[in-house]
Amino acid sequence: MKILSGAAAAAAAKGSALQALWTFPSIVGSAFMIAWAAESAQFFMSQGLSLAILAWVQTLPEFAVEAVIAWQAPRTPDGIHLVSANFTGAVRLLVGLGWPMIYATAAVFHRRKYGRPLNVIRLEPEHSVEVMGLLAGVLYFTVVGLKSRLSIWDGIILTGIYAVYMFVLNRIPPKELEDPEGEEWPIRKIVVMAPWRRNLTIGFLFIGGAVLIYFTAEPFLHSLLAMALSLGVSQYVFVQWVAPFLSEFPEKLSAFYWARRITGAPMALMNMVSSNINQWTMLAAMIPFVYALSAGHVEPIPFDHAQRVEIFLTLAQSAFAACLLVNMALAWHEALVLFALFAAQFFIPSLREEVTVLYLAWVCYEVLRWLMRFERPAAFIEFGRLFRERVLKRG
Repeated sequence: MKILSGAAAAAAAKGSALQALWTFPSIVGSAFMIAWAAESAQFFMSQGLSLAILAWVQTLPEFAVEAVIAWQAPRTPDGIHLVSANFTGAVRLLVGLGWPMIYATAAVFHRRKYGRPLNVIRLEPEHSVEVMGLLAGVLYFTVVGLKSRLSIWDGIILTGIYAVYMFVLNRIPPKELEDPEGEEWPIRKIVVMAPWRRNLTIGFLFIGGAVLIYFTAEPFLHSLLAMALSLGVSQYVFVQWVAPFLSEFPEKLSAFYWARRITGAPMALMNMVSSNINQWTMLAAMIPFVYALSAGHVEPIPFDHAQRVEIFLTLAQSAFAACLLVNMALAWHEALVLFALFAAQFFIPSLREEVTVLYLAWVCYEVLRWLMRFERPAAFIEFGRLFRERVLKRG
């Protein structure tokens, strides 16, 4: 995949706009395939592990875009600047737009079904692993931001954090299937199959969805690039906002598919969180390795002042979002604040530093509140219990 710019991009894009006619249905189909696979798999492995696999499949386009940008970075004048643009834009979109939209979708269908508002999305105890995984990734990348450079060693540590996260997820038992009739039609059919046929079907849906995403992501991206260029959208804006939005499209579709069922809203939210963990660990870890391979030698990727502003805004947003989830719930007003602050820095870029301060102020308030009350957040308590029961005892 090549990030095009200027007149060459405009010329090349003219012939690719019509590709949206076949790539869009393919992306939608792939999203449903992997959603059905993950929802079926949670009854035979931990839900967190099935969502982690799902996150890998869904973020393939994002990894592809970031890998291309990192590869081109040593060879182009503004290449290093674009490395952080796609990464930070992807994270902020998922948290600032994706999370609130999950709540909004669940709230709309909740009111339709029950005739009353949905005040909060409550997480399950096992979701504490994802919350802690997000906190770990954000905390370490804060160190990277303070150093103003991303090195191979950082990539190794971030990979290690992700490996520990996956290890803990693997120790959690699968969910119990109480009533197959309460599930969607594809799930009902899959879970009652003979084991060999069931596993083959789940594997086919995961792999088939991944293959569809892999082969349609690039033409889908370029078809929308054609439209963006025709509207006069700049390359930087495309790399930071349009490309991440399109590359995250499959996970948004599957998450909204679950959120509309209300009881699936926690799983939908954890779908987003799993992708956030991928972004802060494995996606970030990949960048210095690809950059070094392209450059032909190992060197850290430096961040200038503009990049540091973007990175710390993104870190502050993710830290704030993680703090909202440590009580194992997402309330309506929290989703609203997430969206409002994201919208403020999106539509008024000059407010980015002020929004960063607001995020950090709220984080400090939450931490002080826990300390003054001598209370441990629910996510810490649940994670500690799961770790003792599922990791240490199984040793």
